[in-house]
Amino acid sequence: MLAIKLSRFGKKKQPTYRIIVLEKTKDPWGDYLEMLGHYNPRSKEIQLNAERIKYWISVGAKPTDTVHNLLVTNGILEDKKKTVTKINKKRAGKITDAQGKKAEAEKAAKAKAEAEKAKPVEETPVETPVVETPVETPVETPVETPVEAPAEAPAQTPKEEMTIESETTTEEPITEQPKNEELSQTADSSSETNAEEKSAE
Repeated sequence: MLAIKLSRFGKKKQPTYRIIVLEKTKDPWGDYLEMLGHYNPRSKEIQLNAERIKYWISVGAKPTDTVHNLLVTNGILEDKKKTVTKINKKRAGKITDAQGKKAEAEKAAKAKAEAEKAKPVEETPVETPVVETPVETPVETPVETPVEAPAEAPAQTPKEEMTIESETTTEEPITEQPKNEELSQTADSSSETNAEEKSAE
């Protein structure tokens, strides 16, 4: 049986692959029937001979899963991609346990929802919101009254205006003089506080 495989070559930690056709049981680093292209995973560069790949597939060569996915990505094969990773038994067991728990939780949630639906529904009065309609208030329009000009008042000159203003500003406000008793009381209280501070020291 024939297989289309990847054969690694290149420097250490810089892999490049040849895409080759060979017997399935043979070593991919040994002899091969034909080289069909190159693949560099670091630069994602692929060179494929599409006609020869289609020929070998028609003859019966089966591509490995990785090569199959490369051919699907480049449009040479029209199929779904295959899963390349392998899951060990321990990990597969954990996955099935997690899926089982998730399924049980979903069933419990569905049962709870059905139980709530089956309960008689108590009718609670639904409050309808009261919609207040705005009351239109009549807007009063102000009536303009004509302002009459005073009957020919004597015009004042700017000098007279300034003297009137200066007379009003020169007036000083009348302030009450504090009584002598209040002054003497405040003086006595300040002297008492000074004496208390000195004795405390």
